[in-house]
Amino acid sequence: MKRYVAVIAAAVAAFGAGLFMSGTPVYVQGQAPAVSTAAVSGQKGGIDVMGPYDVVVGWPKPLSNLAGHEGWTWGAVQGVFAESPDRVFILQRGELPDLKRPNPVALNQIGPSLAFPTGQVPFRNASQGMNASPPGGGGPGADPDDPAQAWKGRMGIDARWEHLMVAFNAAGDIVEQFPQWDTLMKRPHAIYINPYDAEKHLWVVDDHSHAIFKMTHDGKTIVQTIGTPGKSGADASHFNRPTFLAFLPDSTMFVADGYNGNRVVKFDKSGKFVLAWGETGAPGGNARRPGYVNTVHGITADPMTRRVYVSDRSNRRMQVFDENGTFVDQWDFSRSSNTQFLMVPADRSLWAIEDTTSKVVKYDLEGHYLYSWGLLNDFPGAFLNPHGFSVDQEQNLYVAEVGNGRVQKFKPRPGANPSMLVGKPVYAAWR
Repeated sequence: MKRYVAVIAAAVAAFGAGLFMSGTPVYVQGQAPAVSTAAVSGQKGGIDVMGPYDVVVGWPKPLSNLAGHEGWTWGAVQGVFAESPDRVFILQRGELPDLKRPNPVALNQIGPSLAFPTGQVPFRNASQGMNASPPGGGGPGADPDDPAQAWKGRMGIDARWEHLMVAFNAAGDIVEQFPQWDTLMKRPHAIYINPYDAEKHLWVVDDHSHAIFKMTHDGKTIVQTIGTPGKSGADASHFNRPTFLAFLPDSTMFVADGYNGNRVVKFDKSGKFVLAWGETGAPGGNARRPGYVNTVHGITADPMTRRVYVSDRSNRRMQVFDENGTFVDQWDFSRSSNTQFLMVPADRSLWAIEDTTSKVVKYDLEGHYLYSWGLLNDFPGAFLNPHGFSVDQEQNLYVAEVGNGRVQKFKPRPGANPSMLVGKPVYAAWR
């Protein structure tokens, strides 16, 4: 018996020595390396502050570079759409003075050790204050036409209602301007091209106007208006502050309606009203029952199943419906954030951008969380009040920020895990 034990012990010792001599490490329990979830495989150290991307610093070029606009910068950027890397549209709420972060001023009259601006937090919110959001405030539930919401600043000094819609090239230059629409738009919110439309019409959503405008591809002519501009309502010809759009392969269109409405509205490819669904949910009561919505914001559709995904923002959840409004599922976001914008790209995942957590988030189509990145700040690559995004054919990502008053361009990092990049859009009728 003793001889048997000695033989076993010698074998174990020899095996261990062989491992040592071969240079192969032996891990004790709990010390084996974890499976990496880094955006770039093999990365050592650091964290994915900008996920699988690098921010393109200095894109777009400052508005102050334009003659006559020295000292001005972008206002609250609401929407962005990249037709291509060389034609990227934004919608914004006018221009603001190009303020620089001042040296901190002590606020001892308020309390000890207080100062403004506070270090390490964003200096400015382009969507807050009486001078930041002309011609009215108009958050969810507010009436932008209410005199109490009216902008009381000095137009031309505190703000300019100009450059509401522009297009940039790949270098960040403004290559198209549309000043003819500055007087038409009251609170531009989102811009699209229907991926199933060979003529590539532009669609502009204006929540304060309660209307959606369909324009020619060059943006020079309005060919259709859906809704009744200046009149709110909840029927076949009225919206109550619509926000975003979604399209299906037959060009069926869904409208999130909206900031003050509580509906999803379906139109056929010609813009004819088909149906609507959704009811107002009283907070604390029936607010979270299926089909009850408070602040219908982001919306997208899966072209395969034709399911419609709706950000029920004030209820902090996603609701999923079939294309005729039958409830299918809901995802609980109560522990995360306010989900602003949604997109189902060609890879049929679901990407969202969330406000409070300042993150770009990936889910599968059943609602399972997969990945996220982003943080709150105003330095290049961080976010304050991200509101929308778009992806071009080179998989560059563009993010519109209301609070920071800017659009940012993110370029995929070399070696980035493709599954962590926001997928390319569907290009069914054009590329």
